[in-house]
Amino acid sequence: MANPAPVTLVVGDEEFLVDRAVGAVVSAVRGADPEAEVHDLVGGKVEVGELTRLASPSLFEDRSVVVIRSAQDLQKDVVAEIVKYTAHPADDTVLILAHPGGVKGKALVDGVKKAGAEVVTVAKPTKPGERLDFIKAEVKRHGRTIAPAAAQTLLDAVGSDLRELAAACGQLAFDTSGKTIDEAAVARYHRGRAEVTGFAISDLAIEGRLGEALEQLRWAVATGVAPVLIVSALAGGLRSLAKVGGAPRNLRGAQLAGHVGMPPWKVDRVKRQLSGWGPEGISIAMQAVASADEQVKGAGTDPAYALEHAVQVIVASRTGR
Repeated sequence: MANPAPVTLVVGDEEFLVDRAVGAVVSAVRGADPEAEVHDLVGGKVEVGELTRLASPSLFEDRSVVVIRSAQDLQKDVVAEIVKYTAHPADDTVLILAHPGGVKGKALVDGVKKAGAEVVTVAKPTKPGERLDFIKAEVKRHGRTIAPAAAQTLLDAVGSDLRELAAACGQLAFDTSGKTIDEAAVARYHRGRAEVTGFAISDLAIEGRLGEALEQLRWAVATGVAPVLIVSALAGGLRSLAKVGGAPRNLRGAQLAGHVGMPPWKVDRVKRQLSGWGPEGISIAMQAVASADEQVKGAGTDPAYALEHAVQVIVASRTGR
């Protein structure tokens, strides 16, 4: 995306694909202007006049990006402001709106489409064949191909979470040789049940069970689970905490599940895990996981140590508020 549109509407309810689409626009802007400032907002908290203020011309003519996630939660007056802005966008500002689709907030979708916004629709793979196609496309992004049997083995080992699958594809492409990734290469990296192991470690750490988390982590590393998958699971667990913890207090049941984009059973589990967690603790823990992510992807020499340190910081941050 060499020249992003002034206003882009990303429609879809798959968090990973939406994040990737939003990130592509942000990267395009920063590719042209590395100093461009990014304002990342949540729909329910955007106030009338905020977009106008952020998009006002800068004295230094700096470019900026305004990202509004969960755009279905925007107030009616803010929707009207955004639709009006889309028809006449500022020269130095790129606006990105993320909407999950559906009926809620449809006035925004229809309004900005009519006003000329560029629309990017991301479709969540729901069938096994579509997930296999996703794996093949991910591997191709890294300049490689993957054998059909290897793709199926990877799907069986990692599960259906797209963020986990993308991380696994990237790890395999980085660490294996040859043009085509075969079944043997997948088996070397994903012996056992990687999805269960990664999320089990994440749950134990978030719940403050340090000894059990480290035991599971060491077993996972010893049996060949790729460190990048464990990092991804830790990050996913903390993101879930942040989403549920930051949701409006008046939301319950299906409304809350819809707002945070999780099934009700997962929301209930995360709500139980939130005990003892506060915004500051979550922020510190996420920084530790981001550092571990860099370490396991080549910036460090000991991925196992990086993972153990991240788990220890998560547990220690649990009482932060």
